[in-house]
Amino acid sequence: MDDAIEAGGGGAQDSTCAFCRIVTGAASAHRVHEDGEVVAFLDQRPLFPGHTLVVPRSHVETLTDLPEAAVGPYFTAVRRVTGAVERAMEADGSFVAGNNRVSQSVPHLHMHVVPRRRKDGLRGFFWPRSRYADESEAREVAARIRAEL
Repeated sequence: MDDAIEAGGGGAQDSTCAFCRIVTGAASAHRVHEDGEVVAFLDQRPLFPGHTLVVPRSHVETLTDLPEAAVGPYFTAVRRVTGAVERAMEADGSFVAGNNRVSQSVPHLHMHVVPRRRKDGLRGFFWPRSRYADESEAREVAARIRAEL
């Protein structure tokens, strides 16, 4: 990371990253939560009002880059923000999601917390779903994943 700077309480930052700039205060955002590990702020282009992004303070690009020791604190914050968004927006529930590289608009780990209402027009997943050709294919795919764990 050539453009790295250190930020107090959060680890390495990338000064060219839009979310690192929010974390350090170099860019403004409507923050809803922050602690030593994460910053949560409103998405500038929300699916619905209250759509919040939760980012680790340290610059990591994907979930698989997040150090194991940071996983618990990060997802504890995501869980807390999710409950707060649901209550604040009087939502029926929420959609919590993140992308790794593909469709990741900012290469800094972030989870979307989107308040949901029944019949709000958002249709589950945003991609077509399919089935495995047969049980044999499903077993083979499961075995490949288990082998990587």
